[in-house]
Order: sequence, then C-alpha cells, then structure tokens
Amino acid sequence: MDLRLDGITHRYDGLLVLDGIDLLIRDGETVAIIGPSGCGKSTLLGIVGGLLRPSAGTVRTIGKPRADSLNPFTYVFQDFALLPWRSVAANVALALEHHPLPRAERQARIKAALGLTGLGDFADALPRQLSGGMRQRVGLARALVVRPAVLLLDEPLSALDAQTRELLMEDLLAIWARERSTRLYVTHNLDEAARLADRVVVLSRRPGRIREIVSIDVPVAERLSASALPVIAAVRDRLWALIRDEARVAEREVQHA
Repeated sequence: MDLRLDGITHRYDGLLVLDGIDLLIRDGETVAIIGPSGCGKSTLLGIVGGLLRPSAGTVRTIGKPRADSLNPFTYVFQDFALLPWRSVAANVALALEHHPLPRAERQARIKAALGLTGLGDFADALPRQLSGGMRQRVGLARALVVRPAVLLLDEPLSALDAQTRELLMEDLLAIWARERSTRLYVTHNLDEAARLADRVVVLSRRPGRIREIVSIDVPVAERLSASALPVIAAVRDRLWALIRDEARVAEREVQHA
C-alpha cells in the first residue's frame, strides 16, 4: 500500500512547523526522515499516523492493505511501553485483544512475531528480566503481530547504547527483507538513516520543508556486506553535509527558547 502526503502544513499556536510537505512512499519502501532539531520530524509522523490533524494538506493511502493486515497504521516508539506484569508473549498479544481472532490464529501470529524479532525463547519472560534491546524487540513484535500496512517508527533506537543499537539495526534489516510493509522512520541518527532506509528525506530547519531526498542504492540484503560500507559511509557524510549548518543554528535556537 502506497502512502501519499500532499501539501502537509502545520502550525502550533501560529508557529509554522511544517510547510508544504509532498511525498510519495511506495509499498514496501523504508523512508527515513531526518533534519535539525525542531524541524517537525515527529510532528510529521504524528500527522501521518492520525495523532494530529494538519493545518493544511492531506495524507492518503493508495491501494489496499494485504488481507492479513489488522491495522493500517502501527507505531513503534522510543519508549518500550511494556506492561511489567505481563510476559513477553502477553505483551505482544495485547495488540490483538480487540480483534476477534480464533485462538489458533492468535497464537500463530504471536509465535510468528516472536520468531521474526528473535524472541522465540523469551515468550514467558517478564520485561524486567530483559535488556533494553530485548525490550525494544518486544515493542517491535507487538507492532508486527497485527501485520500493519504502514509501520511508523519514531526514533525507536535512540534510548539504546551503541552496541545494542548496532545489533538492532542488523535485526531490522533482516526484518525488512522478510516482512512487507510501508515504513516511515524518524531519526536524528544519520547512521540509522543511511543503513536502514531506501530513501532519506532531509528536512530544513523550522519550518520543515523537504530540502533533498537521498536514495541509498544498496539492496537491503547487502547492507551488512563489506562492499556496502563505503556506499553507506558516503551517504552518511552527504546527509551530515546537508544538515550541519542548519543543525548548528537550530541547536542555538533550542538552547535559547
């Protein structure tokens, strides 16, 4: 299912945050959104997910979700938001509780989501028994269990240490290769954007406008190969060159706000 944004503009109490965002995200594509602090990245994601109504513009889907998709849109947040008294499997099952599914299908979906995220051996564990990376895998499995048409990720790795972030990026690439959804990924981390996305949308500082769209011409299945490293590094350097000056200005604006 394609996702189309036409003229997305948003104001908070008269402050123009986003201005005229036009973007087509194709079925099965991962698009990352980056930009200086305060450029409206998370606001844009909230508008796409229906949490905010834009001041102007429209968000449209083109085509139909696949037959087994229970939710057209599903979020993965930085905060794991797990219920501490529920096991891993029960936390994942939470996303299915308002869907009238046969027990066998419910259990099959939970098992598949746990397997996809490397949690098959941890179904009965409690969140407090898991590392931060494993808890974020639970949050991801909970999103994937409904097989969303559009997966919205709001800085899902930003609370993790560097080593865990690297491991999760590898896991996400494996999931992208196996799981069909349309993905919009907001991050401030340029390495994540260059490693995980098919295209990176670079926003200007506030009001956020599309400054450039950078394509990563390496198949997902090859992103971890040695031959891909120079390409990914070059993309990362290009992204930093695009936002560096505005990031400095935005940092001063945030500090003195």
